[in-house]
Amino acid sequence: MRLPKKRLEGVVPVIVTPFLEDETIDEASLRRMVDIAAEREFSAVCLPAYASEFYKLSDSERLRVVKIAVEQSVGRTQIIAQSNHGSAENALRVAQANVAAGADLISIAIPRQFALPDEELLRYLKRVLGGVEVPCLVQDFNPGGPSIGAEFARRLRDECPNFCYLKIEEPLCAAKIQAIIEATRGEVGVLEGWGGLYVMELAPAGICGLMSGLAMADLLQRVFTLRRQGEALESFRLFERLLPQIEFSLQNLELFIYCEKRLLQARGLTRTSVCRTPAFRPDALTERYIAELTDRVLRTLGEEPANAAQL
Repeated sequence: MRLPKKRLEGVVPVIVTPFLEDETIDEASLRRMVDIAAEREFSAVCLPAYASEFYKLSDSERLRVVKIAVEQSVGRTQIIAQSNHGSAENALRVAQANVAAGADLISIAIPRQFALPDEELLRYLKRVLGGVEVPCLVQDFNPGGPSIGAEFARRLRDECPNFCYLKIEEPLCAAKIQAIIEATRGEVGVLEGWGGLYVMELAPAGICGLMSGLAMADLLQRVFTLRRQGEALESFRLFERLLPQIEFSLQNLELFIYCEKRLLQARGLTRTSVCRTPAFRPDALTERYIAELTDRVLRTLGEEPANAAQL
């Protein structure tokens, strides 16, 4: 198995797929975001994930964004290639293509479209993880119920040594995370997802990091570091400044993507905030509130809104 260049720790940004006004991929903005992530020394970036609108990309476009990220990173930050598919055989095909393109790690989301028994989910994951020779991250986002538990994680780790990370997106799971870490002998790092909403609760529980959008990744990295260092007061103060943005945007995935792109554009990291059709399109009042939230984050950063014409 190809060993990771660097263990995942702290914030691992998920990079959106930037689009031009005609909804084609904005390669220049994608390269800029990879550059920023590398300059800020994040251990890795992930794409094309849910927040990357992967479900609106063709197979060739999904592979293309991975290739661009690998090419642009030049080894400065690890590239986690999301390889989601409802079929194990097709997910493996995607994962193998991403490895061939130079991805350092593979991320695979457990298929949760319909309820399936644990044995079938294990069979699915073993088929995918067993077919690639790189470290893998398993994402479990299950709106219909709880995510996988400690015994599931232990069995998967025992049968697939390249199962190295688990991304959990579930409330009130601190005890579960501690149990997973214990059951896997500390060999599986647990990351929190869901935009970093639960980071204050889960940092003391032993998560190795969190996955959020790139737009606030530098701020959330500071929150996580302070929390891990025992600087609770300063960590809470900063997190409280970010919480309105996080809570509002997470009401709906398409809303989250739109808010993320608006903030990226305001920070000068993308040229547009275009999302592919169909997309969330705010009314005037909602747009005004999103602008207010964006301004609050910029003030926390001490930044002025970027002029899109200069990008």
